Amino acid sequence: MSILERFSDIIKANINDILDKCEDPAKMIDQYLRDLTENLAEVKSETAAVMAEETRTKRMVDDNAAEVKKYEDLARKALLAGNEGDARVFLEKKQELAAAGAKLAATYETARVNAEKMRQMHNKLVDDIETLRGRREAIKAKVAVAKTQDKVNKLTGAADKAEGAMAAFDRMEQKADRMLDRANAMAELNAEPVNEVDALEKKYASADSNSEVDAELARLKEEMGL
Repeated sequence: MSILERFSDIIKANINDILDKCEDPAKMIDQYLRDLTENLAEVKSETAAVMAEETRTKRMVDDNAAEVKKYEDLARKALLAGNEGDARVFLEKKQELAAAGAKLAATYETARVNAEKMRQMHNKLVDDIETLRGRREAIKAKVAVAKTQDKVNKLTGAADKAEGAMAAFDRMEQKADRMLDRANAMAELNAEPVNEVDALEKKYASADSNSEVDAELARLKEEMGL
């Protein structure tokens, strides 16, 4: 697998899509940042190698062009000196170098394109990491607030249940009061009516009993000289 294929997913990576799919953004953003940092170190190393290859092939193209020009200049000098045979030899060498130069140019173009892609991946990783670092604390703060809100919601639900229980107890107490009032009413209704004659008879009977006691008390006091 080529370097570019190995890192093709990096150039297409989307931080927001990844964060949207995770259950805990706070943990995921730290993990993603660690992964990106590790990838950056590898991509940086590979990018440097590809850029070095680009530089090397460019140098070879330039050296070849210089050689081509050198042998053309020698051919010109040979012609000016009247040595057509020498000029022919120089031109043959020039053509040989020119043919090799065409292949070198193609190699350099491939190296240049690869280096450009690697630079793009490197720059994207750097941007992603900076973006993530800038947003990390804000995201963590939102997650913390969300968790706190969940707790508040749960406690609010518990308070609502308690309030409902109090209302139910109030209804039960009212029902108990009604039951007690009804029982007292039934007891009152079930009681025997008061006989006024009997009540008066008991009153005066009690009065007579008290009179006899008073008379007996007076007799004792008289006998005792009190």
